[in-house]
Amino acid sequence: MELRQLRYFVAVVEEAGFTRAAERLHLAQPGLSAQVRQLERELGQPLLDRSGRAVRPTEVGEAVLPYARAALAAVEGVRQTVQEYSGLLRGRVAIGLVPGALAHPLDLAALLAGFHRAHPGVEVTLTEDVSQGMLSALLGGELDLAVAGVAQECPPPGLAWEVFVDVPLVVAAVPEHPLPAAHPEAEAVPSAALEGHRLIALPRGTGTRTVLERLCAEAGFRPHVAFEAATPDALARLAARGLGVAVLPGHGPRPGLRTLPLADPRARGRVALAWRARGPLGPAARELLGRLRRATRGPGAVPVPR
Repeated sequence: MELRQLRYFVAVVEEAGFTRAAERLHLAQPGLSAQVRQLERELGQPLLDRSGRAVRPTEVGEAVLPYARAALAAVEGVRQTVQEYSGLLRGRVAIGLVPGALAHPLDLAALLAGFHRAHPGVEVTLTEDVSQGMLSALLGGELDLAVAGVAQECPPPGLAWEVFVDVPLVVAAVPEHPLPAAHPEAEAVPSAALEGHRLIALPRGTGTRTVLERLCAEAGFRPHVAFEAATPDALARLAARGLGVAVLPGHGPRPGLRTLPLADPRARGRVALAWRARGPLGPAARELLGRLRRATRGPGAVPVPR
C-alpha cells in the first residue's frame, strides 16, 4: 500500500468520479483507475462502487475512508513540522484582539506586517471580540493568541498571560454633572457613588465591565448601564455629550470631561497578551508570540505598577 494510492482513493470519493479526480490530481484517468484497483487488490476488498453514474464508496470504503484521510493528514503534518523547524515557517496563526487594539501605541499592525514579511508562508487571521469570548476561544483551540482585557491578575486554569496595560479605572462626566459636582476636589469616588447614575461602559464580557459589575455588586446595587460602546474613546465621546458617566481606563485627561479615580484599588483596567498554557502551539504561533512578548515589554508598553 502506498500513500499515493490512498490519496487517489480519497480524491475519487470526494469528486464522486474518476474523471474529475484525475483532473484535480493532474493525472491520466487510466493510470488513476489502475492505482485504485491495485489498492483494492492489496486489501482484498472493493472500496468503490462503480455501478452507478457517480462513483461511491462501498461499505468497506466508507470504513476505510477516515483512516486514509488521517494517514494523509499525518504525513502532511510531518512535512509541515519539519519545514517549520527548518526555518521555512508555514501554517496558520489565529489571533483575537479587543476592539481598538490596533490603535495602541505598540502598533500591532506594524508588528504583524513585519512578521508577514519575515514569514510570508504563514497565514495570520485576526478576529475582534469581547475578551471573555476570546479567552474561551483560546481554551477551545479556535485562537492561538489573544490581546484581551482581563479582570484579574492571575489567569484561569489552562491559560497563560502577560499583562502589559495596567491602569486605574476612572469615572468621566461633563463638569456640571451631579457626580463630579459632588466631589469638587480631585478625590476618589467610591463605587457606591455610581448608584442611580446613568453609566456608559464597555460591553459585557470585557475585562473593564466585569470589574465594574463586581464592584457595584459588592456595594449592594446593580449598575444602570444606559450606553455601551466598544472602545474607551467612544465612551468618552458619549460622556462629553452629557449622556451619562463613563467608566473607562485612565489614560490621561479627556477634553470636556472631569475625570475622577475610583477609590477601590481593585478598580483597574488591564490588557494582557494571552495564550494556552497547555496543548500544542505550533512553531509559527510560538514565533509570533515571542515577537509580541518582546514588544509588550518594550518602550511602547504601558508600565505595570509593581
